[in-house]
Amino acid sequence: MAAIKRFEDLDIWLEARELCKQIHLIVTNTGLKSDYKLRDQIKGSSGSIMDNIAEGFERNGNNEFRQFLSIAKGSAGETRSQLYRVLDCEYIDEQQFTILKSKAEGLSGKISNFITYLNNNNFKGSKFQTGTKP
Repeated sequence: MAAIKRFEDLDIWLEARELCKQIHLIVTNTGLKSDYKLRDQIKGSSGSIMDNIAEGFERNGNNEFRQFLSIAKGSAGETRSQLYRVLDCEYIDEQQFTILKSKAEGLSGKISNFITYLNNNNFKGSKFQTGTKP
């Protein structure tokens, strides 16, 4: 694996950003824009995926990064659950739902795989390296 210097280089962050953008389009282009509670919940949970990946990365330590990745994975599940509600309220059709649910599931799996990778890696993060400032 090539050295990743910024969270913006992580495929999981890029995919989370794309999912968040797609959720935003649904919010702004459907009746969901008037369903304030559900709108705010799904925008918050989808944004939380990318934000927790970024925050964990910036902590410069594997233990904290894994914890934030776990939170991001939980937010992916929350977003997926809210997509069912968005479908049931008929803000999106089955096809849109299937595409977005698949993206959320795939992202959750990739986050899980990355957590496993970090669990099996001896790298501790730059804040634990002697003579190096994070």
